[in-house]
Amino acid sequence: MNFINYVVKEGDRWDTIAYEMYNDPYLYEIIIQANPQFLAHAYPPSGVVLKIPVLEIEDTDNQEVINPPWQTD
Repeated sequence: MNFINYVVKEGDRWDTIAYEMYNDPYLYEIIIQANPQFLAHAYPPSGVVLKIPVLEIEDTDNQEVINPPWQTD
């Protein structure tokens, strides 16, 4: 797995880092799992360098798009 480094800024939280890095705040557990030395911290300590896993993104160009029932084609 590939990683990039992220320097924690004052006020960062696990979910805000996940949103900044993945555009999804709910992926914070991936970041915590990659940095188990900070598992006991409610918030990552300011100034530390976290390893952020690089996620593989599936190619969605060839997948069928299904509209919700209230939206017509």
